[in-house]
Amino acid sequence: MSISPFEERYKTEMNAILDDWTKIRKWMIVEVALAKAHASMGTIPKDAPAKIEGASKRVRKEQVDEIEEKIHHDLMAMVSALSDEAGESGKYVHLGATSYDIEDTATALIFIDALSLIDKHLASLDNVLKKLAIDHKSLVCIGRTHGQHAVPTTYGMKFALYHQELSRCRMRLSQAKERIAVGKMSGAVGTMATFGKDGPKIQRLVMKELGLEAAKVTNQVIQRDRHAEVLCDLALCAAMMEKVAKELRNLQRTEIAEVYESFSSKQVGSSTMPHKRNPHKSERVCSLARLARGNALTAIENIALEHERDLTNSANERAIFAESFICVDYMALELTKILSGLQFYPSNIKKNLELTNGLIMAERLMIRLTEKGMGRQEAHELVRTISQEAFENRRHLKDIVVERKLLDKNEAEALFDYSTYIGSAVKIVEEAVKD
Repeated sequence: MSISPFEERYKTEMNAILDDWTKIRKWMIVEVALAKAHASMGTIPKDAPAKIEGASKRVRKEQVDEIEEKIHHDLMAMVSALSDEAGESGKYVHLGATSYDIEDTATALIFIDALSLIDKHLASLDNVLKKLAIDHKSLVCIGRTHGQHAVPTTYGMKFALYHQELSRCRMRLSQAKERIAVGKMSGAVGTMATFGKDGPKIQRLVMKELGLEAAKVTNQVIQRDRHAEVLCDLALCAAMMEKVAKELRNLQRTEIAEVYESFSSKQVGSSTMPHKRNPHKSERVCSLARLARGNALTAIENIALEHERDLTNSANERAIFAESFICVDYMALELTKILSGLQFYPSNIKKNLELTNGLIMAERLMIRLTEKGMGRQEAHELVRTISQEAFENRRHLKDIVVERKLLDKNEAEALFDYSTYIGSAVKIVEEAVKD
């Protein structure tokens, strides 16, 4: 029986990167790198690292779990199991290191793998957004501000906007990946005292072996601003995806009904209302975004540890790191599926454009009147007044314009053609997705 929904319901490839056994294997990789550094310095026998590495392939999770149940220290359980398997060379395992030399360095390796997978799935989402932007660059729809009809835009503009925002999310994660790719081998309070004068060199050798940068200064841990940055950037990605999902949810409202999530022939929308076609997939994306944001706040609170460190970060990090990565990964996969199967309803899009009887063209009318010589403020006031008249009397604004001889009939017909009032929308979309 699973406790967390991320173990089953929202499980992705990410789970394999973040599970406990993967973490233990990464710990052993760091231990082997430390042994190699010692051997190159001549502090342990040259053949010891190979024996320790061979032993790491024989260690079993059940073996580590059994030891941990007795000693109540997960990392030392791994050290004990690895030492037992390495025979005579086991006495060189973990030489000079403290637990978080191993744990934090391994965490950097795990974060790198997790960030690579996230970017792979965000790239797939981005490709769908770009395709939607190009395919619908000329599909005119009503733009809405404050929940009210504003002026025409295009669906291509919506998706191009999301593409650009997602590009920034990916860039931030890429930059955070560089800053999290840092390890330490500096001991209990960061002084490297257990390694003597060779400390800086041993740390450099270990990190070179692992492909990480050596932290310039630490206390007992890698500073948590690095981890908080990653979780904050994941939260920004989640917020961006929530933004898309929220728009899709609103566009699926019965009164709007311009787009819909795909809905299979056997799918059930409600246990009591057979007609319902609820946007539950988009709602799920929005729900998970809240969790990602909450975890980011916890990560920020982990920055201010006491003195050279306390343990208040440890317990919650066992939850928030895995949850945040799996959560955002699932969201990316789910939103990609939603957008790939998105259904458009052109008749409803057109109906909504015409819903206000031409009021959405009031801005264009004001501009045209200024072109004919009327002052801008005067034109604004006039159009505001006749717009209110049209709204109150449920008349088309165009009819009032012709009636008052502000424009002749042909000119009014052309001006109230909403399909010709999208400015540079098509060009904007094409430029936005060029990258």
